[in-house]
Amino acid sequence: MTTGRLRYLAYLSEDPDMMAGFYARHLELEELGRSNAGDVSLTDGFYNITFLKAREGLGELDSSIGLHHVGLEVDDLDRVITKYRDRYPRGEVVEEEGGIHAGEVRIFDPEARVVSLSSSGFGLKKEERRLPRIAHIAFNALDPTAILEFYSELFGFRELDTSFERRQQNRKNRFAGDGFTNLAIHPFFNPTLEGHEQRFGVNHIGFLVSDIENRLENFAKEIPTAPRPSTRPYAEYRVRDPEQNGVDLSKTKGWEIDLGKWETAA
Repeated sequence: MTTGRLRYLAYLSEDPDMMAGFYARHLELEELGRSNAGDVSLTDGFYNITFLKAREGLGELDSSIGLHHVGLEVDDLDRVITKYRDRYPRGEVVEEEGGIHAGEVRIFDPEARVVSLSSSGFGLKKEERRLPRIAHIAFNALDPTAILEFYSELFGFRELDTSFERRQQNRKNRFAGDGFTNLAIHPFFNPTLEGHEQRFGVNHIGFLVSDIENRLENFAKEIPTAPRPSTRPYAEYRVRDPEQNGVDLSKTKGWEIDLGKWETAA
């Protein structure tokens, strides 16, 4: 079984320096490096979080400002590409520049969203699980089950108990885990769900934080904070960064990251 772990998150940003300062200030992300084009990469110890300076030279299919795409560290890059081409014979494989700001290649999920791949951890020299840290990434998709199958078949993600519960309720929400991160895949058209936001692709992320009250107080000096709906299984609060990307914060609820395995910061 080929395995992969989510370890990279890319934004398109009008002002990467400003965004990097915000996340360093509020969530203790550390800088990995900068490019001559203005890209800035940070880390929480496990993830590479890269703010790509929005520009024509990137050549992206989607040039919307905000959360853009994810990346996975894989144990066998050639094998993943072979499986991808077998499963999606018309799928594209595009080289990336590597280093700390990008993967080695990119492929595309069934809804044409970018997925970067690296066999070397996106330039991260070590792997550290500290707090605060990313534990949750949420997508909006037209076909959540197709996206779940993409991550399960190519990268060995496991469908989670919260996902099977939604199946029993005849709901389209799907949840998967790689043992480190909770991947939520929500239906884009879901107007009856409280708190649902129709943003296609990568919709929001979530951080585990141990001192949530102090962080909320500091966030409130710059941006609004709001509790998440009590009906949601994950996260207690949501904030928005300066470019309006959603960031969930959780201490006690946490996220299901594998079958029967939840992580909290309590």
